[in-house]
Amino acid sequence: MNCDKVEVKLSVRKLIEFILRSGDLNNKFKSSVRAVEGTKVHQKLQRQYKLQAEKKKDIEKYESEVFLNYEIEYKEFKFVIDGRIDGVITKKNFTIIDEIKTVAVPLEFISENYNPLHFKQAECYGYIYAMENNLKYIIIQLTYYNINDHSTKFIKREFELEDLEKIFMDVLKKYYKWVKFKVEWYVKRNLSIKNMKFPFKNYRKGQRNIAVAVYNTIRNGKRLFIQAPTGIGKTISTIFPSLKAISQGLTSKIFYLTAKTITSSAAEDTIKTMLRLGLRLKVMVLTAKEKLCFKENVNCNPEECEFAKGHSDRVNEAIFSIINDNDFITRDIILKYSHEFKVCPFEFSLDIALICDLVICDYNYAFDPLVYLRRFFDEGAKDYVFLIDEAHNLVDRSRDMFSAEIYKKDFLNVKSCFNQDKKLLKNLNKINTYMLKLKREFKNSFSNVPSEDLIYSKGNICVRKEKFIKLCGMMRSLSLNLEEWIIKNNSHKDYEDVVDLYFKINSFIKIAEFYDENFVTYIENIEKDIKIKILCLDSSHLLDKSMKRAKASILFSATLSPMKYYKEVLGGSKEDYNITMQSPFESKNRELLIARNISTIYKDREKSIIPIIKYINEVVNCKKGNYIVFFPSYQYMNKVYEIFTKLYPNVRTTIQKLGMDEEEKQEFMSNFKENIKDVFVAFAVLGGMFSEGIDLKGKKLIGTIIVGVGIPGICVERDVMKNHFKKKNSFGYEYAYMYPGMNKILQAAGRVIRTENDRGVILLIDRRFVTQSYKKLFPREWYPNHIVDSTKDVKNILYKFWNEL
Repeated sequence: MNCDKVEVKLSVRKLIEFILRSGDLNNKFKSSVRAVEGTKVHQKLQRQYKLQAEKKKDIEKYESEVFLNYEIEYKEFKFVIDGRIDGVITKKNFTIIDEIKTVAVPLEFISENYNPLHFKQAECYGYIYAMENNLKYIIIQLTYYNINDHSTKFIKREFELEDLEKIFMDVLKKYYKWVKFKVEWYVKRNLSIKNMKFPFKNYRKGQRNIAVAVYNTIRNGKRLFIQAPTGIGKTISTIFPSLKAISQGLTSKIFYLTAKTITSSAAEDTIKTMLRLGLRLKVMVLTAKEKLCFKENVNCNPEECEFAKGHSDRVNEAIFSIINDNDFITRDIILKYSHEFKVCPFEFSLDIALICDLVICDYNYAFDPLVYLRRFFDEGAKDYVFLIDEAHNLVDRSRDMFSAEIYKKDFLNVKSCFNQDKKLLKNLNKINTYMLKLKREFKNSFSNVPSEDLIYSKGNICVRKEKFIKLCGMMRSLSLNLEEWIIKNNSHKDYEDVVDLYFKINSFIKIAEFYDENFVTYIENIEKDIKIKILCLDSSHLLDKSMKRAKASILFSATLSPMKYYKEVLGGSKEDYNITMQSPFESKNRELLIARNISTIYKDREKSIIPIIKYINEVVNCKKGNYIVFFPSYQYMNKVYEIFTKLYPNVRTTIQKLGMDEEEKQEFMSNFKENIKDVFVAFAVLGGMFSEGIDLKGKKLIGTIIVGVGIPGICVERDVMKNHFKKKNSFGYEYAYMYPGMNKILQAAGRVIRTENDRGVILLIDRRFVTQSYKKLFPREWYPNHIVDSTKDVKNILYKFWNEL
């Protein structure tokens, strides 16, 4: 072998699936059961062959899971190609390469051309095996196993070594242009990164420390938790060293993960700045399917979508074109090329992501067990880097990801579809009977449930420590039979409803697989219906497992305080690194006031309205400009807003509405203009879309008033979580209510000071802010502060503040 040749490693399966794919895209229905059952089927058939070999029934030798590793030079490259054969059957005069495929399709529909890639993959295995074992002749066998009726079908082809060599080399020739592009691109990219300097004139205070910590974390394959105040420049301080790590070969790909679309804009702007300064990097913003689809209703099947029909015939040409023409690939660019090449935009974007160096996307794509990017993460840990922005959001988001619910009505709604199917009717009736029995148990207060399993029972809600194994078993049986019905009835008028039920069931079954001491089952009796929810109380161990898919993870936010709490609930350990940075901005530019004479607890809210309005009016009277007032609930906010606008009709105001669309959000934000000559007051909710992620620099926002301590609404789920953490670490109330609430406060307060030139005021209204338990949660930059007992105090302090040079 020539040592000067560039080495390229890849698997047979990925090579074949990429180079030889063809035909239509059909995502209308994909079996999730097949993936689960596949391993069991493989093991079952492999055991049968081994038994035959042991009894010497026509088989001299049988090997299962035969690993291949083959090196071959082609032009300037040395390809190292690996794979795993399901089985090698050795008979007296010949060898059979056996590839096992599980299907739900009736075997009468399976022919040699059912899926051409199946044979191509097996043929490449056959070539490599024949070369390694000096065979001139070999038989390729596809074994199709139907998971519904357990029937088996064998399809065989005989090959001379020369024929297999032609097939294999043809695939390699087609792949050559892709390898050549990648290698040449890596040289350009790495050179540009090595020559890249920090894109701003100077580091802000603390930025260099963050950058060094991030680089060392990637080099050492660790995790890093960063708390750094708003405005310090966390985005560039994490991306810049991560890119340096790419050029050093420490990582091959960066995933910049965000909670909301609005927070990804900072990463996009940062990267665009570096691209303008000479950086070469392939970057893609991954957009949800619903926002990319050309059709009014997302329906990826060739009968209804011309972009799905023949998609695989055209997609490689589209990828090669877009990746050669563009470095920063946005939604609009994807849509442009998708339309030109007539391919599905979403599937197209997933393929592009495989080639890109940096992918900006939602948390879901890395952590959600139902939708994470399997093409990246299903083959064990890689050398990827996760940059997890606004990491405090991942706490509740991940709990939602690892929870699932099902309703009794979900099953009854589709029952009429199966009047002629006895198996499905039997499945549905069993589940219905089970749920009716569960409803009846509410009448006797679940007296038959062991006391150690009954966590909460009152009224129409019951929380139990039970996995509901019997129900999951019924759902698995139903799922198998539904799959068979779905494959045969894709023109049925209620087809989509049945598919929806199928995926709800399988989501529930999937989440049930994670069930342990960190989960409970929440049951709610709703008139003629009943809800069963698998509720995740603590997702830390599952986040830990998900982050192991990457080499290193950097979790950063302005609000990871207390650090011990966030490290624990986000899957951290004592071995993980953490740093807390001080604000780079002058404390004299920020005035923090605490109104301790008002209680905002629920029973006191009515009498707090007028005093709060007086405080708001006094703050905005001290200086003309833009202000936001944050409230713990819509109801509370609406009451204050209604009276405020009546008392002060000349003050320009706006209010956040429930369920605002993009146009309404933009209209809300358009009010924040520089150098206005009047007073503008926006009313919004804590923890909502306007309390974090928005960037109102300079005079676009000069003051924030925060009403209440932000604790989540008291409910059964939060109380169960409180009891869980109380048993675990004695910090039940803090973990369930106080710390999540304080995070909302810190985020809302962080809207004010965004740059070193900003000046602004923050008023906290609630007597609890002056208690020791809350004061110890204050960040350093909140000192010094002023405690006020009247609007007169506010006037005196702010008059001095706004008139200082």
